[in-house]
Amino acid sequence: MSASDRLIEATRELLWERGYVGTSPKAIQQHAGAGQGSMYHHFAGKPDLALTAIRRTAEELRGTAGQVLDAPGSAYERISGYLLRERDVLRGCPVGRLTMDPEVIASDELRAPVDEAIAWLRGRLTAIVQEGLDRGEFDRSLVPEDIAAAVVATVQGGYVLARASGSTDAFDAAARGLLALLAPPTDTA
Repeated sequence: MSASDRLIEATRELLWERGYVGTSPKAIQQHAGAGQGSMYHHFAGKPDLALTAIRRTAEELRGTAGQVLDAPGSAYERISGYLLRERDVLRGCPVGRLTMDPEVIASDELRAPVDEAIAWLRGRLTAIVQEGLDRGEFDRSLVPEDIAAAVVATVQGGYVLARASGSTDAFDAAARGLLALLAPPTDTA
């Protein structure tokens, strides 16, 4: 891994663990095993490196979510796959954590990749719900944009509740509850 990539990965980790203010250039360099000269050779400074790291984190979210959402199966199965996929719940969402960082939110430049990633996710989920409606999988009263927003809110809220309690139970219960509400009706003859 190049020095540049080590610096980006170290910044991603530290932003996730400590937030923007807690991520000092010295901590980044120590975490990456890179010197100050290397950092400033590749990046104009902490804001430039943070932006690159945030963009990479947003790309990773699109990649991991896309694998599940673009998989074969019904709309319900793909949404279920997204909600129930393997994730480190107690660490929280690396993108979601950025939305709670006042320094990131205060910067239009740093916030942009976060906003774009969340908008992409909501858009992809909206399209999947619409596919499900078109195929008769879901109740016709569902509004695709609202369901997409509920899925994102369930995941992000689930992370917060799990971290607060130190247990994945709240996340798992929220995912199961939303899936129960979305489940196609079953014939009970």
